[in-house]
Amino acid sequence: MSSIVNLEGVHKSFGSLNVLKGVSFQVKKGEVVAIIGRSGSGKSTALRCINRLEAIDSGHIEVCGHRVDDPALDLRSLRRDVGIVFQSYNLFPHLTVEENITLAPRAAKGKSRAQALELAATVLRQVGLADKAQAYPEQLSGGQQQRVAIARSLAMEPQVMLFDEVTSALDPQLTGEVLKVIEDLAAGGMTMVLVTHEMAFARKVADTVIFMHEGRIWETGTGDMLLNPQTAELQQFVDNGL
Repeated sequence: MSSIVNLEGVHKSFGSLNVLKGVSFQVKKGEVVAIIGRSGSGKSTALRCINRLEAIDSGHIEVCGHRVDDPALDLRSLRRDVGIVFQSYNLFPHLTVEENITLAPRAAKGKSRAQALELAATVLRQVGLADKAQAYPEQLSGGQQQRVAIARSLAMEPQVMLFDEVTSALDPQLTGEVLKVIEDLAAGGMTMVLVTHEMAFARKVADTVIFMHEGRIWETGTGDMLLNPQTAELQQFVDNGL
């Protein structure tokens, strides 16, 4: 099966700080890849480069047939194919849940109002919030708001979903709600790359786990590698329960 996400020798610096030092990995269609590592290891930067939220200094990235490092890249086209959800929900507070979700499909994909409403109803069912279409973000818990953010990305019908520490601001119960949605997406065959600190979840759901350390891919394997680290760095990371 061919790769839908492909990073080759990616380097990225912010001023004198080298954040990514030759990162290479592939994600096949339908695969779930979890990126783990300490704060500052480069994992979130790698994720942001996939969606061209950060431009790379050197190397190559191809996603869904888009050459992401091409200066002439059509960003709108890339972001129709690649959804991203952050730890902050970024919902518009003055819009209802339904309005938050229908905005982008209508503006970016030319969906009619009726098509967008049907799509919103579908994705809200997917995240278990069919009864919250007319609610405003402030009326929802943090976990519900994060699930709306996921639904909003799903409404763009992306080929790949990126998740950047989407549960880090949530308490354990709300974290469970959000992880269940991601697990269901994985079971449905959605291609996903997720940066997470939830080790048990990564081991359970990910086809491939990537451990990043000091801007490099240090270890990669199935979730079982967390039970049997091959390097002192991963052993220490697992032992600390980070």
